[in-house]
Amino acid sequence: MTTVSKNTVARVHYTGTLAESGEIFDSSIGRDPLAFLVGHKKMIPGFERELMGAKVGDNVVFTLPPEDAYGPIIQDAIQEVPSDMFGQINAEPGMVLMSDIGPFKVLEVGEGTIKVDFNHALAGKTLTFDVMVVEVRDATEEEILHGHAHGPGGVTHDTQNEDNSCKGDGCC
Repeated sequence: MTTVSKNTVARVHYTGTLAESGEIFDSSIGRDPLAFLVGHKKMIPGFERELMGAKVGDNVVFTLPPEDAYGPIIQDAIQEVPSDMFGQINAEPGMVLMSDIGPFKVLEVGEGTIKVDFNHALAGKTLTFDVMVVEVRDATEEEILHGHAHGPGGVTHDTQNEDNSCKGDGCC
């Protein structure tokens, strides 16, 4: 029986909760299982590490400190910016907006400035995962080359034209 190890594709159902409050922040329940290529840094580090050696049917529960999840809060990622950078957007605390460098959260709206946080929403949090291993298989050469799992729960490439010629997206 194949176990979760480097260059396997694992399909899992999971529920992630905040360790401090028990609040669910994400879950695959009611959706397709999550598929990922193991050992290619597509998951947070502790998630893969805790599943190593697991096999189909295993239920693994583990808690990760921020360093093994989304990292600590980086103070330099919290900044005050001029409010005129928001154009017509009426920024309010709690809003999550998108910028050229990724999402950010509005923390405070002041006189002429807005305090924003570019940290990941789960940075600085201790996370608990309850994971059920649904499938483990050897990755194909193509998946290893592309660096991600293909198929249900993974990446589905629409790579071929009707005449089966490659669309040229790099995945044919």
